[in-house]
Amino acid sequence: MLKAGRFFPDFLRLSAQAGDQEGGQDRPFQQSFDFRRIWRQAIIVTSLVALVPLVVITLVNYKLTRKSIEEEDILRTLRVGSNAKHSVSFFLSERLSALTFIAMDNSFDSLKNPERLRGILETLDASFNGFVDLGLIDQHGEQLNYVGPYALQAKQYGDQPWFAEIQRQGFLVSEMILGYRHQPHMVLAARQKMADGGFFVLRATIDSTRFIETLKSFELMGRGDLFLVNREGKLQTRSHYEGRLFSKVPYAIEWSSEETAIHHDVTATGEPVIVCAAKIPDSPFILMIVKRGNDLIRFWRNTGLVLMAFVGLSIIVILFVIFSVCTHMVNSMYQLDLRQRATMRDVEQYNKLASIGRLAAGVAHEVNNPLAIINEKAGLIKDIFSFTDTYAKDEKIIGLIDSVLASVERCGAITKRLLSFARHMDSVFEEVRLPVVIDEVLGFLKKEAEYRGINVTVKFANEVPPFRSDRGKLQQVFLNLINNAFAAMDKGGDLVVDVKMDGPATIRACVIDSGSGIARENLDKIFEPFFSTKTKTGGTGLGLSITYGLVKELGGDIQVDSAMGVGTVFAVTLPLEPPQKSVEKSDGNSAR
Repeated sequence: MLKAGRFFPDFLRLSAQAGDQEGGQDRPFQQSFDFRRIWRQAIIVTSLVALVPLVVITLVNYKLTRKSIEEEDILRTLRVGSNAKHSVSFFLSERLSALTFIAMDNSFDSLKNPERLRGILETLDASFNGFVDLGLIDQHGEQLNYVGPYALQAKQYGDQPWFAEIQRQGFLVSEMILGYRHQPHMVLAARQKMADGGFFVLRATIDSTRFIETLKSFELMGRGDLFLVNREGKLQTRSHYEGRLFSKVPYAIEWSSEETAIHHDVTATGEPVIVCAAKIPDSPFILMIVKRGNDLIRFWRNTGLVLMAFVGLSIIVILFVIFSVCTHMVNSMYQLDLRQRATMRDVEQYNKLASIGRLAAGVAHEVNNPLAIINEKAGLIKDIFSFTDTYAKDEKIIGLIDSVLASVERCGAITKRLLSFARHMDSVFEEVRLPVVIDEVLGFLKKEAEYRGINVTVKFANEVPPFRSDRGKLQQVFLNLINNAFAAMDKGGDLVVDVKMDGPATIRACVIDSGSGIARENLDKIFEPFFSTKTKTGGTGLGLSITYGLVKELGGDIQVDSAMGVGTVFAVTLPLEPPQKSVEKSDGNSAR
């Protein structure tokens, strides 16, 4: 897209190339458009259009995928919590049902027999595992029979909270307690009524290790923690992260809900966690799963980093392609502008020839009058020569000859001025007096002004000095501006040319007319090539564009102000010294 060995386009280089490349002539070059701004805007807009949807879709996809993984992790945790709840509930209800059956199937007297009770314990342990001891307690809370590893015979439980609880509901699954043995244990108990209206309680201790193994059978990914708490939130089983047994966990607990629920919470140190809680039916336990961190999210973050790296690489490639394409397109516009400027210079010459054609009538009138005088005086001389032999000292003849010579000189001056104006030459900077140049231009248009009744006023400030500039280009500039002013006025009207100093090093020349004016919406476009408000009357839209280019080449500036129905002011500012580039280029040409 770009030339070999070059990454940036022509218009970004410090030295702007100009002019007539085919003719090999160099001249100062002014760009018609701000190609740097167009290039930047094209890259920015194209990049936004291409990258914003990509980035938005990537972020949305990242968010949705992460949300999906989090929801999947929550559902998996809910399933584990629900399954663990049913397993723990089945573990407890199975053993409680067995204990209740034994209480119903055996009489109070048979259970008082130590051997009978020991046989029952062995049978229970062989069938279900996890039974540590077995005891028979009467309605007063005294343990009448006990088989197991501890010395608990004749212990009194009447004042224990669990004994009061079993009297209300007929069975009991206790919390983890220390009791008389001073070791954490859990009690299952079944109450059985007797014929005399009393009751007895068959009490069993469950092996906590066996119970905990039931919880350990559930695998939790990452730093998951599964444990039991009571209604107050105190640990009933060991926990990896929440402290020792009977420690209180810092999470919100909903005891009334029978459903497995999950919510987001934080630890005592502020770490975010997912908490799943499930109430174990017919027990004082709440099963809890606490997940610190999220391994799936961590895995997704790693995958997301790879995805982001790929998107970043894609963005770099897209930006490179956009940069290359926009640079190629704007650089092509720049090259077209170069060719347009070369063409505009040719059009400038053609416009000069067209102006000369418009002035042909006035020039012919100026030439015909001296020729008529020449013809008249020459005839008169012939008549005098016919009738007079001695004419050498005749003052009248000498005067007539002087008149002929003056008329011829006048014709020569007009012809020379016309040819000088029409000649197409490179910029030649010389000392110029602006009043003289404007008088020369008005000399061309004097007859047209008289014919159309236009009052022309010229104001020159005394302090305006001679300055270095190109006489031919100045003539073209003011001829175009005054012609436009004439075209804007109907029969009659006023034209004022006001020349004065604008600062210590700048001359300001204003061409003011009382014509129809220019609409405000057209003022910004008035110097654009081929823009014209007179297309219906033959305007090409090139005069002011060429004028603008000529003024810029002379190192000056041109501005316009207008009001509809009031008139127009074209203000031309010119430096006292020519532009440095033009001087250097002129010197270079002379050296060649």
